[in-house]
Amino acid sequence: MKTILASLLAAAMLAGCSSDYILSTNSGAMIESAGKPYLNERTGMYEYRTRDGRDGWIRKEQVVEILER
Repeated sequence: MKTILASLLAAAMLAGCSSDYILSTNSGAMIESAGKPYLNERTGMYEYRTRDGRDGWIRKEQVVEILER
């Protein structure tokens, strides 16, 4: 019983570590990402993963603001 409780507690703590973020674009679109978007300096694009698990990219010039949800 203690093992089950400990593993549930650990899973809850890990789930709380990743936050959702919203990328606001200059066209007015709001893009939700699971986890913090990463700016790839080489390509000049933000890389992110959507909440449904797909990878996405957007040019940094198109991003107005990144908000933590």
